[in-house]
Amino acid sequence: MDRIATLRQIESALTSFESGETDLEGCERQIRAAVRTFATEFDGELSAYRSDTGTVVLASSEREARQRVRELTDASAPVVEPIE
Repeated sequence: MDRIATLRQIESALTSFESGETDLEGCERQIRAAVRTFATEFDGELSAYRSDTGTVVLASSEREARQRVRELTDASAPVVEPIE
């Protein structure tokens, strides 16, 4: 999914919330699903990686993914795997 499609889904979820068609929990669920889909079906040169801490990052390699996880968490030697 590309960025524009993701933003459209988020906008749709917010519109549904504002109009009373869904509650906050439903809106959050729709937004979370859109962002997760964007991250795992990313159209580009980056891939999604999940670390053993549960953190998900976009990176061009496992090495870069480990570095990003280190920067975002307290993990000193994170293990990362690509999300298929």
